[in-house]
Amino acid sequence: MNSENSVKTRKLTLLAILTAIIVVLQVITQFIKPGFFPITLSLTPIVVGAALCGAGAGAFLGFVFSVMVLLDPATGAFLAVSIPGTVITVLLKGTLAGYIAGLVYRAVEKKNQYAAAVCAGIVSPLVNTGIFFLGCLVFFAKYCVEVAARVGVTGGAVTAIAVVFIGANFFIELPVNVILSGAVVTLVRNGRKILKLDK
Repeated sequence: MNSENSVKTRKLTLLAILTAIIVVLQVITQFIKPGFFPITLSLTPIVVGAALCGAGAGAFLGFVFSVMVLLDPATGAFLAVSIPGTVITVLLKGTLAGYIAGLVYRAVEKKNQYAAAVCAGIVSPLVNTGIFFLGCLVFFAKYCVEVAARVGVTGGAVTAIAVVFIGANFFIELPVNVILSGAVVTLVRNGRKILKLDK
């Protein structure tokens, strides 16, 4: 029983540390904006947490990331259009990015730990960006087209969202997550040894 409590305590400590890292990264990335929004560097600690502590932990860390996104001044423009649409989209995209990354990591880890980290590193930004894209289509299509027209991008909502609102960000976030996959494997291996977490 004490051993089980000890593992839970270590997991909670790890989640607290990863939560702090996510908050710090979100603050730092406010100054890195290749497009309209800051790039997302918080997906890597989310994947680490999901790999070490499971999909539920990934969902929690993704939720923390989502809350930080809601507090981002860049999100204010969406809140002005639709508060429920913004909250639903932002909370879903981060939370599911962490949860699904955790599920993918666990499924692939049985075959190869590095492949698991790469797959989770790919799935996390895909889910995050995919849900953002769908949220924009459902709640903000007209707004996205109007903003795109102001910067000279013509076409329908799909083009506006893909070019103006997703644009360079996704193509930076995806390779960063893949490149950091090796670091994720190292962190997971060392984390399991140091924290004595169950597989």
